[in-house]
This record gives sequence, structure tokens and C-alpha cells, in this order.
Amino acid sequence: MKITSSEIVISAVKPEQYPEGDLPEFALAGRSNVGKSSFINKMINRKALARISSKPGKTQTLNFYILNEALHFVDVPGYGYAKVSKSEREAWGKMIETYITTREQLRAVILIVDLRHPPSSDDVMMYNFLKYHEIPCVVIATKADKIPKGKWQKHLKITKETLDFDPNDDIVLFSSETGLGKEEAWKVLESKM
Repeated sequence: MKITSSEIVISAVKPEQYPEGDLPEFALAGRSNVGKSSFINKMINRKALARISSKPGKTQTLNFYILNEALHFVDVPGYGYAKVSKSEREAWGKMIETYITTREQLRAVILIVDLRHPPSSDDVMMYNFLKYHEIPCVVIATKADKIPKGKWQKHLKITKETLDFDPNDDIVLFSSETGLGKEEAWKVLESKM
């Protein structure tokens, strides 16, 4: 898919703030600093629509981006080591859970994991949550450019084993640096629209 227009529509914290209409939506989940913003920017050919932060935990709302007036990417707060209070983390958890389990426009959750490391316990928990609620999931194994090509399959195998990966889901090797996996990722998403 060629993206010719993209902009942020709204940063929402509750359902009444979500955009109206029935455009398909894809939520982006992953631990803080895994590269969600870099993934969004690479997918839409923009340098900085999604702000990349050196500080984990900067995304604290559901950020709806409209692409080609045809679909939404929804960036959700990263999980993991963000320096925020327990009560704040719980509030984010509720906000994300409400969105993921009740939003009819949601076509799939894009779970971004770092190919260099086995998925974290938080990644496994998120994946299990999606499977439990029968929400389609696309796993993006990013930072592939940081690993020699000859080791990609070994790392993919570890990722799949750690997640107890469902063969009905899609997994895409990706690099925000080189653009590897971008076409494949768009094909997978288009098939779910």
C-alpha cells in the first residue's frame, strides 16, 4: 500500500473520544522503546509523524493516526519499564484493555517484538491476552538489521517458541532502518481489512 496522506487524528483515553466511523483499525502494542514509532514512520514513509522518544513510556494515550483517509493505526502506551507509578500503569492497562476488547473497528493488533532478544514476559502476556480474546495478531519482529542474516531463522524460532506462536497468526521480519518487511507487512494488513 502506498501511503499518500497521514496525520494524527486524536489522542484518546476513553471510548467516547475514539474517532467515529467504521474505518478499519490496527493497534500497535509492544514494550516501551521497542520501536513502535519507528515502525509507524517507516510504514507511512514519514520521518516523524509518530514521535520517537529516548525516554520510555512517553505514549500515555491511544494515538489514532489516519492513513489515506482509509484506515487508522492506533499507537497504544508501551508496557515494561516505563518510570510511571503503579496506579498510572493500571490506568493504562484498563484503557488498552477496554479499547482492544470492545472496539469493533479493530482488525488486528500488531505486536512488535525485538528480534534480537526472546520476547519478554510482558510480550508473552500480551500475546496470550490477544489469543484469549480471539483478537487477530500480527507479530512484527523488528531490528532484523542488527542481526546477521544467517541468524534470522534461529531468532525467529526462539520468538515463536517463547510466544507459543499460533501458526494461524502472521509473523514478519522487519527493519525500520532498511525497510525490510515493509511490503510484506502491508500485504498482511491489507488481507485483514
